[in-house]
Amino acid sequence: MGARVYKIFSTVVSLVSGILAGALFRKAWKAVPAGPDTAPSATDEDRRMREILAAAAAQGAVTAVVKAAMSRGGAAGIRRVTGNWPA
Repeated sequence: MGARVYKIFSTVVSLVSGILAGALFRKAWKAVPAGPDTAPSATDEDRRMREILAAAAAQGAVTAVVKAAMSRGGAAGIRRVTGNWPA
């Protein structure tokens, strides 16, 4: 039963972490000096490749850190509730 509960919990955590990471990245991108308020997309022909790749790398890093932090926190929370670390 614990594994099933953790799967449901981890799905919710994954969705929330994606939303949170997106919001954090947008806020961080707006703080970048001397640049547009929105990050470039891969198909934005008016932006340079260097800028597109830098934005993608930054977004990937933010997403990975938020997802790892939330997954680890969720696993620790499951252990506190059930007494077992989810596998």
